[in-house]
Amino acid sequence: MAQIIAFFEDSSLKNFFPLTLTRPIYDLRVGILTLAEKWLSAVGSRNEACGIQRDNLKELFAEPPLLETDDSCYWINPRVFPDKNLVSRIKKLSVNSVLTDGNIMIAAHLSADIHNGWLTNGMNASDLNESIYTKSFKILDDIWQIFQFNGEEISQDLDRIKHKEKVDTSSYKHSVLVDNHPIYIHEEAIIEPGAVLYAEDGPIYIGKGARVMANAVVRGTAAICDNSVVKMGAKIYKDTTIGPVCKVGGEVSNVVFHSYSNKAHDGYAGNSVFGQWCNLGADTNTSNLKNNYSTVRFRNWESGEEVDTGQQFIGTIMGDHSKTGINAMLNTGTLCGVCCNLFSDGYPPKYVPSFSWVSGKDVVPYHFEKAIDAMQKMMERRDVELTEAYKELMHSIFKSTL
Repeated sequence: MAQIIAFFEDSSLKNFFPLTLTRPIYDLRVGILTLAEKWLSAVGSRNEACGIQRDNLKELFAEPPLLETDDSCYWINPRVFPDKNLVSRIKKLSVNSVLTDGNIMIAAHLSADIHNGWLTNGMNASDLNESIYTKSFKILDDIWQIFQFNGEEISQDLDRIKHKEKVDTSSYKHSVLVDNHPIYIHEEAIIEPGAVLYAEDGPIYIGKGARVMANAVVRGTAAICDNSVVKMGAKIYKDTTIGPVCKVGGEVSNVVFHSYSNKAHDGYAGNSVFGQWCNLGADTNTSNLKNNYSTVRFRNWESGEEVDTGQQFIGTIMGDHSKTGINAMLNTGTLCGVCCNLFSDGYPPKYVPSFSWVSGKDVVPYHFEKAIDAMQKMMERRDVELTEAYKELMHSIFKSTL
């Protein structure tokens, strides 16, 4: 299966707003890897992640190349998680065939002319031969499943990552490593004296350049990705992913941090997902369970309608570049958009539109130029350029709020 792999988005895209306002679905992180990285690893492809991009993402994420006459391409629905049976079935797809479960398009194998037509005119599978996949498979249907699937996906990703080494726990004489399950520590990671890595119930992954500071406790299943820092005395509970270049302290349980986000101080976050470039001020706390133990009602991003999720534990879903002030309190089932500032001595609304400045119950628009100025300063601290294409993406999200 050496052909180009391309990803497509289906009608469930909006279920993952606001996280997918700033990225394709395939760029969501669940476990250690993004959805795209899982598939590229599973099929042994070396091409970069690519797909048909929405207009405001075209300059930021790659689109598939046009193909020569004798080439073909596999198109993959990244909401579906790869497993051996499914990958094997996709490999056996004849050219110009589509694999479905009867309702959901899972994958397609396209000749060059059909592939090029999809790139030019949009997807149209009506003339493809349909094959029905009858075995079970795992798929993301709702945004809160990102943290619900996270622990299992950390374990699955450890099988997908080729160059990893289980450590000799005896070599960390000044730390406590309990390895009933594997502990993987990159040779360039640092585990400071007094740190505890407790893998009694699940594996632990510590990536390249990561640092676990003194007296921090990490309980498996957990992943601390490349160049991230677990602060002193932090309590990292199971099923948590700290994505690349993050700083996290305090108490965290079943949370996914995408890259470049910080929760550097005390405070609790549970059953939550944070995008890129988020910053939680000192003593920010997320509620993830209602006092009456009832199921969580969650706002639909598009309609604004509240729906009963049937879930008992949902904390906060926060889009890229959003921030909280000190002592912020986030209610159960909070949905916060892109580039928001939440400063309050009480609970802000459970639904916060993108580019909002929130003080108590008062919600006013965040001036675009001021937002960009803060964004640029934050990114400069990590030596990341704020490109014109990224500004245009942010401006398109800002305009959509007017």
